[in-house]
Formats: sequence, structure tokens, C-alpha cells
Amino acid sequence: MATALDQTNDAPALIAAMGTRARAAATVLAGLSSETKATALVAVADAIRAATSAILAANAIDMAKGAAAGLSAAMLDRLRLDAGRVAAMADGVDTVATLADPVGMVIDETRPANGLVLRRVRVPIGVIGIIYESRPNVTADAAALCIGSGNAVILRGGSEAIESNRAIHTALTAGLAAGGLPVDAAQLVPIIDRAAVGAMLTAEGAIDLIIPRGGKSLVARVQAEARVPVLAHLDGINHVFVHASADPAMAQAVTINAKLRRTGVCGAMETLLIDRAYPEAAALITALADAGCEVRGDAAACALVPAIAAANAADWDTEYLEAIASVAIVDGLDGALTHIAAHGSHHTDAIVAEDEAIAERFLAAVDSAIVLWNASTQFADGGEFGLGAEIGIATGRLHARGPVALEGLTTYKWVARGTGQIRP
Repeated sequence: MATALDQTNDAPALIAAMGTRARAAATVLAGLSSETKATALVAVADAIRAATSAILAANAIDMAKGAAAGLSAAMLDRLRLDAGRVAAMADGVDTVATLADPVGMVIDETRPANGLVLRRVRVPIGVIGIIYESRPNVTADAAALCIGSGNAVILRGGSEAIESNRAIHTALTAGLAAGGLPVDAAQLVPIIDRAAVGAMLTAEGAIDLIIPRGGKSLVARVQAEARVPVLAHLDGINHVFVHASADPAMAQAVTINAKLRRTGVCGAMETLLIDRAYPEAAALITALADAGCEVRGDAAACALVPAIAAANAADWDTEYLEAIASVAIVDGLDGALTHIAAHGSHHTDAIVAEDEAIAERFLAAVDSAIVLWNASTQFADGGEFGLGAEIGIATGRLHARGPVALEGLTTYKWVARGTGQIRP
């Protein structure tokens, strides 16, 4: 429920008040049955569908402002909604409603000699803060996943998507009310002042976990300033390595899809690595360029296809998020592993190879959250992994890794059942 603080410039007071309401809502959510949460999520999905016209009208305002402000093509693609994307957003919420509820799941059970029955049981984290840019679908995805896992959420979207986010949040609120859940379970920060981000990052006690979704500068700021635990990834500098044993038709199809299916997603390929012994390297590079990609190559790649541009040192560490790719010729698997270790971001990397032993070595050796064999990096998506909507791709090594969905938004507690035991 909104208060007068929603119009204030006192960001810390605003976030503190939102946190208090969220904590109360989280207490309610933690005690709800799986069926109650699922029913409410279906009501949210229905409310989003009913609000399609209002959401698209709001998005049109954001798109016009974004174009006038000179947003990049990649940013505009992330911002853009159409009827299909709104429908997919609602479908994603519906999918979350059908997923197995992790809350209450017994992770393991032990029975020590003292007769106690010890169980580790999944529980909600509590109040989660999501700070995101551009993609308004995150408003619905994040709310659905948090509610489905028993958490309350405070959403802070980017100023470029404020009208879209407000329209989606209005639908969310209507759906939650129709489903009998507290509307404070999913709150949208009403101000666009960047001070609200700082207030969320230092809201110890009010927010239990921060998840940033956005560009490198946003995530870097969150990681530098947060006094609240953070679940995040920086860049999606993803590689496709084409081994000498790769089938040429498959290599071409996977490479072009990985780069160009949607260039603005974090799973898009940014660097193509080609085994020096691969016989169709020139044809592969040419096919990528002919498909509409600007190709920047190392000296060996430029020697094979002189029409491409020369890459510079920064290219290997750049997340383009547009139709640009860097290409390097490497000395077999070891060369690919060395390059990925030096320039990768631990997000998503793929190998195209017919040699199973080589592929298995790649899958074991690459230290990324997602590794693929003979498949496009564009599969780096929670929906494609059967998780429904995702909150993001985590590239750290603690708590959760890869697409973060319901289970990744829970923690656990120890539950001990005894028969009167006392400790000697």
C-alpha cells in the first residue's frame, strides 16, 4: 500500500518503509501453501493479459523517450514490448505457478547416535531487492519467482522503463489482490532518483538479498557499495569454440544462432574461437559476416578473411550486445581453454565438436556457470532449462549458479526432532 513517503526525496526513509511492509508480507507468504501461492500467480498472469493494452501504451511512451535519448539498439530491444512479449510474460508467470514449490523440501536427513532426527529444510530467504535496467519483463518475472518461493520483493527498475514497469506493477497488484495475497509482497520503488539504489544497497535488516540485473556499471556499483548480500553476474562474455572435429554445417548453425538470434541477451556469443586445424574456418567466418555480423578478427583470422576488421586488445573483453563478434584462431582445445580462462566471464561457453573426449574435457575444464556441447549459447535461459522465468544468471560460486529460479531463492534451516534428549 502506497504512503506519503512514496513521493518523498528521502530515499532511505522510503526504502525503510517499503522494507517494513515487505517484511510483514514475507511473514505471511512463508506460511502459505503451495496451492495458495500457485492460485495467486495464475491470477497475476490473468491480470497481466487483461492489462495488455495499458502495458503496451506505457511501453510506447518509454520507447519514444528512449529513442529520443539515443539509447542503443540493444537497449531499445531490451526495452521493447509487443503483444507477443506481454503474452510470454504472462505465460512465464503461469509456468512458475506449475513448478514444484521448493519451500519445505527436505534436502537431507541424518540420525546421529543420540537419537535426534536432523533435517535440512528449504525456507524462503525473506525480502529480496531486485535492481534492474531496461527489460520491463523483469518486473513480472522477479515478482513471480519471489512470490512462488515465499519471498517478498522490492523492485527498482531503470528510469528508461518507468512507465512500462508501473503498468506491469499495477497489473501485478491487481492479481495479488484477486489471489488473496498481500499486495506489499511485490512493491515497485516509485521514484527514479538514483539515491533509491544506494538506499537499497545499505538497507541491512530491511532487505536480505540484492540481485542486480543490468549493465556492467550497475552491477559493479552494487558489488562495490552493497552492505546486503548480492547475487550477481557482471558481463556475459560468452564463447563458442569450434573444434577441428566439428561438423561444418552444425558449426555454422550454432555460431550464427549464438550470436544473432538475439544480440542483446546475456547468453549471446561475443567471441568465436576456431581451432587452427578446423578446415572450414574461412567459410565459417564468412558465413557469420554474411549473416549481418560485424566481425573483428585476430591476425590469423584476418589472414583467412581479409575483408573483416582487425580486433584490438579490448575486443576480447567486451560484451557487445549487438551484431559484433570477435574471432580468434586458437591451437586446439588447450588454446581455447587458455583464451576462455583469460577473457571469459564465467557465464556461458560452448564447444562444437564430434570428438566426445575433447568435448568432455571442455565441459569439465571450463569454469563457467553454463557449459554446452553442440548447442547454442542462447539456451542460457531459465525457461529453456525448465525453470520457468528466471531472476538472472548467477556466475559466482556460492549459494546459486547459472539460471536462478525458485530453488535459488531459498535458503535452508536445520530442523531437529527429539524424544527428550539432553546434552551430557
